Amino acid sequence: MQEYPNLKYIKELSGDDAAFEQKFITILKEEFPLEREAYHDHIEKNDFQMAAEIVHKLKHKFNILSLSNAYKLAVVYEEELRAGNTDRDDNLRTILNQIKDYLNTL
Repeated sequence: MQEYPNLKYIKELSGDDAAFEQKFITILKEEFPLEREAYHDHIEKNDFQMAAEIVHKLKHKFNILSLSNAYKLAVVYEEELRAGNTDRDDNLRTILNQIKDYLNTL
């Protein structure tokens, strides 16, 4: 089943506090593009340890955006990157692009 980023978790966490919700969204919109770019840079440089660190950070954003399958993929991929395996790179890039597109609509 295809999953899509959404604000369900943030809305639950905020408890109808619109200011809190907006602050959370602002943080996501500031941090995500930097982490996405850092991931791409580290992969291009074959710096898989640093790429794994970025995936570690990103997986928490996947949870925040209600992407449980993406989170599970990131958990596995983080460990694979530490072993030098980038087989899931295309999958992660698809998720990252989906999130980028979603955040642009907010």
